[in-house]
Amino acid sequence: MIRALAVLLLHSLAFAAEDPLGAGLYRKHCASCHDAPSLESRIPAKSTLQAMRAAAILQSLETGVMRQQAAALSRTEKRSVAAFLGTSSVSVADRSRFANPCPPSSFQPDQAAPSWTNWGAGLNNWRHQSTSILTASNIPRLRLKWAFGFPDATTVRSQPAVFGGRIFIGSQDGTIYSLDASTGCQHWATTVAAQVRSGITIAALDGRVILLAGDTGGFLHALDAATGTPLWKARPELHPAAMISSTPVVHNGRVFFGISSYEEASALSPGHICCSFRGSVVALDAATGKLIWKTFTIVEPAKPGPLSKRGKPTMGPSGAGVWSAPTLDPAHGLLYVTTGDNYSDPPTPTSDAVIALAISDGQIHWTKQLLAGDAFNSSCTHPEKYNCPDTDGPDFDLGASAILLQLPGGSRTLILAQKSGMLHAVDPDRKGEIQWQSRVGKGGVLGGIQWGPATDGTRIYVALSDIAFTRAYPNGPERPIRTLDDKSGGGLFAFNPRNGERLWQTPAPPCSPKPCSPAQSAAITSLAGVVFSGSVDGRLRAYSSIDGKIIWEYNTAREFTTVNKVPAQGGSMDVGGPVIAGGMLFAGAGYGQWGGIAGNVLLAFEVNQEEVQP
Repeated sequence: MIRALAVLLLHSLAFAAEDPLGAGLYRKHCASCHDAPSLESRIPAKSTLQAMRAAAILQSLETGVMRQQAAALSRTEKRSVAAFLGTSSVSVADRSRFANPCPPSSFQPDQAAPSWTNWGAGLNNWRHQSTSILTASNIPRLRLKWAFGFPDATTVRSQPAVFGGRIFIGSQDGTIYSLDASTGCQHWATTVAAQVRSGITIAALDGRVILLAGDTGGFLHALDAATGTPLWKARPELHPAAMISSTPVVHNGRVFFGISSYEEASALSPGHICCSFRGSVVALDAATGKLIWKTFTIVEPAKPGPLSKRGKPTMGPSGAGVWSAPTLDPAHGLLYVTTGDNYSDPPTPTSDAVIALAISDGQIHWTKQLLAGDAFNSSCTHPEKYNCPDTDGPDFDLGASAILLQLPGGSRTLILAQKSGMLHAVDPDRKGEIQWQSRVGKGGVLGGIQWGPATDGTRIYVALSDIAFTRAYPNGPERPIRTLDDKSGGGLFAFNPRNGERLWQTPAPPCSPKPCSPAQSAAITSLAGVVFSGSVDGRLRAYSSIDGKIIWEYNTAREFTTVNKVPAQGGSMDVGGPVIAGGMLFAGAGYGQWGGIAGNVLLAFEVNQEEVQP
């Protein structure tokens, strides 16, 4: 998904010693100064740089003291240099540094207590909280209880997890936090080597509770949830652009997730030969991180192709990354993943598709493609279209997890949401045979249905993105100024899962302040009688699941006083949706990309009991 691959994203780690590109770039551009600096100079030696985190080196190259010296390098090349030099070490913070440490306590969670432990709140990815004291009647009394600020962040995309009275969340600078759910005090903080890209997953394993998170360097990290101590990390895909945005799912001692990449954005560099990455699905031993199986979404590896019609060298096939959490079907021994577009020609039959794989060994049982011939990368949006494939597809990924649902009468359905603006239902017992399709919106590169619907078992709830832009040309046709279109996008919809009938729709309220977008791109969340959806203009709303009426709204796009004394601002809500556990609602706010409102805050809400009438 092009939004998820926005070039402004800070990628802080990749592949260090495995990356010959980074080593070569260092020798060519950096070694003459850093290999043997004079004693009187202020130039750090290579050994000093190697003790730094890759994130800090990349920041220096892009916006810091080395930005002038690195001006000739592409963003991909800067990432490679930072990854070659920087450390991939994981560090556990000293509690004495916390502004709001929790009192020392043991972590002995009640596994039967209300929780939200993975992307979809279960193996079937309903995104529904079935046990909560929050109800349609008391939601209007929701009030902010506490706010937590993330240092050095402009985006909050990693969906948190709640378990045992604690909330766990990852940040843009690579720090994973364990906070008290009730007060926001800090139990621990552990910094991994790159931005936390996936949502957080919590799982009980052999008497220990573990935390799992994927990063922009393609690593999956396992931490002890009680202390933040690193247990293991694994990088099952060695492609230099690999990353993990797919939130892991744990079942029977195994962890399952997909692998995506930022190579789609690297195609913006005119010198990049696009493309060689191919998506995959991975199963690891949850206790050790050992690889059990790995299945590529494209069978054949990329190879040099013919020159494009623009005369550019090409590689392919490529793409079909897995952006979302797998959906598990243990009763039938299968898991389902949705895939993105191809990055280059030739297009494959497994892009923009749902794929069913065996849980046991990863063997593909069937594939159902929802759109053929969708080969696209970020250069297709550039006037020069440097590396755009000749196919020049519409970029209609499936970036949302499949929802597995049993219907009245015993039949089953998989609900699939697409950036085309289409909602699909396919039969998992008939190799993905289409049951019905309903249009929700127009679709587009940032449009359609982005990160995920929700269901309570009786209705399917869908939020529409359809972000659009207006263009003005005060400096001539070659230099347009692009701003968000405040009249396009957004809205919440409810459908009958049996036949795709639209039951109701609620248009997006007008956004503000302008320029803004009313789009609703983030994943949504439901509980009995209520659906929550965040918007790009920073509003978090609760809707009645019966008729779509808005029953509560909160504007996050403002400054907050935080429990950890970090200056914080809310903003656009995107990617991860709200999570609910017990009587509390948690939501991150801030998404400073493609014109969105930057922010760096986690918000915790509970019902104001003082407003209860006698």
